[in-house]
Amino acid sequence: MTLSRKNKTLLIDKEAASALELLKDGLLSPINSLMNLKQSEDVSKTGLVNNKSFPFPFILAPSGKMNNDVLKSLKASEEVTILLEDKPFAILIVDEVFHIDKNERVKQIYGTDDLTHPGVLNAINRLGSFAVCGEYKLVNVSSNTNKQKIDDAKKLISAKHTTGIMMSINPLHRAHERLIRQTLENTDLLIIFLLKPYTVSNLDYEIRKESLEFFINNFLTKNHVLVVPLENSYVFSGNNEIIIDAIVAKNYGCDRLTIGRNHTGLGMFYDSNLNKSIIDRVVGIDIDITVASEYVYCDKCTTLVSKSTCPHGQHHQISYHADSILELLELGMLPPTILIRKEISALILSRLFPDRFKNLEKLYYDLLPVEGLLKEHTEKDFYLELIKLYQTTSLT
Repeated sequence: MTLSRKNKTLLIDKEAASALELLKDGLLSPINSLMNLKQSEDVSKTGLVNNKSFPFPFILAPSGKMNNDVLKSLKASEEVTILLEDKPFAILIVDEVFHIDKNERVKQIYGTDDLTHPGVLNAINRLGSFAVCGEYKLVNVSSNTNKQKIDDAKKLISAKHTTGIMMSINPLHRAHERLIRQTLENTDLLIIFLLKPYTVSNLDYEIRKESLEFFINNFLTKNHVLVVPLENSYVFSGNNEIIIDAIVAKNYGCDRLTIGRNHTGLGMFYDSNLNKSIIDRVVGIDIDITVASEYVYCDKCTTLVSKSTCPHGQHHQISYHADSILELLELGMLPPTILIRKEISALILSRLFPDRFKNLEKLYYDLLPVEGLLKEHTEKDFYLELIKLYQTTSLT
C-alpha cells in the first residue's frame, strides 16, 4: 500500500477513524477486517462471528455526495486514500463495494430507526448508501500503548483478576466512587475505561480525567487502578453496547467486566418464556459480567446505600443523576457534598468559570477566616473554603 496523489479519496469523521483504529489494534476480535456483503448478512442473522458474539456488521459507509460518487466508481484491487480532517488517515485496497439499507443499519445498532431516539438521527446523517471493504493500513497513527500499560500494571502486583468498567463520569459523583470501590474489593486490578466524547461535551475529557485521577491518587490504594482513555465512537452506542464493552475489555486483557444497573442496553426481554438480559446474548467471549447495585443516599440511613438493600423507600432516597448534578455546576452552584466530593466541585467550577470573580483576594479575606498572612489564593481554594462555610451548623 502506498500513498499516492493519484488515489481516489474518501472523507471520514473522527468516530469512523476511532472504529478503524480499534479494529486495527485487535480490540474488536473476533472480527479483524471490514466486512463484505456476505459477512454482513451472516452477522445480521446470527449476531455471531466465528461462534463468538458480535452484534452488528462492521462496515465503512461514509456519507456525503462526494463519498457516494467515489464509492460507486471504485473497482476491486483499486487503492483509495481515506482522509480525516483533510489529512491522509489510511490507505485501503478495495475488495468490494456494496449497497446498504441505512434504516436497517440503524435498527441493528439502536434497536429502532425512530429519529426521535437519541443518536439515531446522528447515525442516519453519518451513513452513506454504499459500504466499502478491503485491507487497509493506517498512515502516521501512533501505536496504542495501553495494552502494554495494562500488562505492566498486572505484573507489578501479580494480578490474578483484572476487571474493566466503562465510565463517562460527567461529572464524577459519590455513586461513581462507591461503584469503583465496590468493584475494586473483588478484583486485583481495576481498569477504568474513561470514555472520550466526540460531540460538544459539558465537561471536556481533561476535566473528567483530572477529577478521576484526584480521587484515585488520594482515596484508593496505589497501583490497583489504571485509567485508559477510550474513544466513545458509534460502536459503543445502542442496545448492543454491553456486548461491545465486553469484547473490548476482553481484548484489553480483562477477565471481568462490571456494569452499572442503569447501563444502556441492559433492558430485559423474554426468550422462550425466560426473563433474560443482553448479557445472556454474550457468546464465546470469555469474560465474567457483573451488574452492580444502584446506589442512593438515604436520609434515614444517613449514608450511601444500595437501593436493593435499603428498606426505607424512594421517598427517603436521593438518586445520583449526573445530568442534574452537572446542571447545578453549569449554573455556578456548589452541589451538596453528599452528591459530589467538595474537591471535585471546586476543581470543576474553577475550570468552567475561569476568572469569574472581579477581586478574588478581597472576597477571600472579606468572607473567610484567614490566619493573617497575605498569600495568593486560587479560585479552587476559594470554593473549598466556601464549602466549609456551607457546612457550618452552629447557627442553623
